[in-house]
Amino acid sequence: MFPKVTARKAIVRWLAALALALAVAAGCGSDSSPEVEEGPEGTPDPVLVTGRSVFVDRCSSCHDADGSGTGDGPRLNRGRLVQVYANPDDAVAVVSEGRNRMPAFGGLLTRDEIDAVLRYINEVL
Repeated sequence: MFPKVTARKAIVRWLAALALALAVAAGCGSDSSPEVEEGPEGTPDPVLVTGRSVFVDRCSSCHDADGSGTGDGPRLNRGRLVQVYANPDDAVAVVSEGRNRMPAFGGLLTRDEIDAVLRYINEVL
């Protein structure tokens, strides 16, 4: 009634399914936030490096590693932050005080760290 499946065929099918699953998973967004490019002096801007670190630690789990917003938070990359918050002080207020589902980071981050992460989002993402 059913064709006989040998152990070897079963293993080959399982490996093919695993390979397909891994290929699909690899294509689903980036797994790390973009690095800060080196400047004219041959070193990356230290403020942007700090901003990347803050973004990776505090923001990427909701806004995704590349800022695309595929997590719980909205998209921040490709200039979206500036479109929504033309006044930089408004963006600082959201990060500091929180809004909707976004927690307040004012007690966890310094103003310099908040400024750095906003620069990273605007200039790198």
